Amino acid sequence: MKRLVIFLVFLLLCGARLEAEVTCQLNNTSGVSFMTYSGATLTARGSIDVTCPNNVAYTIELSAGTTAGATTTNRMLYCSGCTPQTLGYQLFSDASYTVNWGNDTLTGKSETGSGQDQSIPVYALIPANEPFYTGSSGSNYNDTVTVTIVCNSCTSISGNNRGLTVHLQQTASGCWFSASDLSFGNYNGTVTNATSTIQVDCSSGTPYNVGLNQGTHGGSVTTRKMQNGTHLLSYSLCQNSTCATNWGNTIGTDTVAGTGSGVAQPLTVYGQLPASQSVTTGTYTDTIVATITY
Repeated sequence: MKRLVIFLVFLLLCGARLEAEVTCQLNNTSGVSFMTYSGATLTARGSIDVTCPNNVAYTIELSAGTTAGATTTNRMLYCSGCTPQTLGYQLFSDASYTVNWGNDTLTGKSETGSGQDQSIPVYALIPANEPFYTGSSGSNYNDTVTVTIVCNSCTSISGNNRGLTVHLQQTASGCWFSASDLSFGNYNGTVTNATSTIQVDCSSGTPYNVGLNQGTHGGSVTTRKMQNGTHLLSYSLCQNSTCATNWGNTIGTDTVAGTGSGVAQPLTVYGQLPASQSVTTGTYTDTIVATITY
């Protein structure tokens, strides 16, 4: 008698669960192009194109740019050979230009994918009264901001860390200027002199006049005074080191006139405290408004 034995082998295949890939893609950026800056607030728009699966949350972060010293709240365009070489600007995530766009999850712009291409606007602004090199053209002022997509639920991100270009087409002909503070140091009853500098940058051939008003406490441009509480200290602002010529704000009479050369021109303000003033010990201050007319 023969016995036939059949072994039945049951093979259980345990397969790993396959997770679907979740991929966001940074498709393209449309750069920011400012038109002409003349000292008034100037706005422009760019855009960032992203495709993410439906209902997938992601955040767009923008770097501080490539200009040395810039931050995400104080970005700067750079112009080689210009004086000044930088021009401040800001990037915002909202149309009211109030929400700064930064480079972390708190200050980046949060979005939700739709499964289709999404064009996310970038709102850019150059504030009023930024010092600028007058009469530049040909997109001299430039910057590049790095765009980064952060997606915690994504398995991959395509095209990340793409550049967003920012440039200014031109600056208006005209003038800008800045001034340093004037400090007399300690007054001991003798004639005390000090200087400060006003930097004037007007486009080549532009005539200008710089005037200084009477200040906060003076009755006129020839009777300027600094104040410490109820105490006053007289002083003068002059066009020369001997203080023979007063610096006032009436064009053709006591302002300082010049003609722009296309580069910054320093103007020295000479300050003088007359001798023999009886004053109380303390810190005396005044604020002068400088005006450039061109």
